[in-house]
Amino acid sequence: MNFIKFLKYLLVIIVLLTPLSGCKKIDWEGDFEPDGKKRARKNVKEGKGITQPGGIFGSGNKKIGGGAFEFASSNELWRASLDTLDFMSFSNVDYSGGLIITDWYSEEENNQSIKITVRFLSNEIRADGLKITLHQRICGSNNSCAIKQVESGLNEEIKAAILRKATLMKKAKDEKDPTKNYKNKKTGEITWCGDDRIIC
Repeated sequence: MNFIKFLKYLLVIIVLLTPLSGCKKIDWEGDFEPDGKKRARKNVKEGKGITQPGGIFGSGNKKIGGGAFEFASSNELWRASLDTLDFMSFSNVDYSGGLIITDWYSEEENNQSIKITVRFLSNEIRADGLKITLHQRICGSNNSCAIKQVESGLNEEIKAAILRKATLMKKAKDEKDPTKNYKNKKTGEITWCGDDRIIC
């Protein structure tokens, strides 16, 4: 009985002393800045801001960005999807989740409306990089509605329009980028330099 009591006291002492073992003495005579605003400016200049690469929410490596996906304004597939569907209102637009859901849409006063869902499976501009889902809602006279998923030619038309627009956006962006614009404008031939076949 006494041994169990001893173990309980020992455990309590260990639990209380463990947080103190990680503490160290603060060097108040060092280069500590007591003014918070000046300290914050100094940290940002040194790259220690909250969202900076060395900060809490930033990446540990200064050369690597925070996210694994492209920013929305530079992703042509995302921008092309928003441009193609901008005649409809959106109920959910989530770039990080790769999802666009429109509101129910009907062109005239009738009992049928559609909802389009675009799910992004890749950042690359390719046919299997996005999935278009179409839902149709038909409402009766007593406001009872039936909703069903439909497969029609409209799914493929929307996908083709998005891919076409994204390709044109990427082409326009690549023509402005000197590292990707490696064709000779007069002859249309690719310019190579060196034996390692590196594009100039």
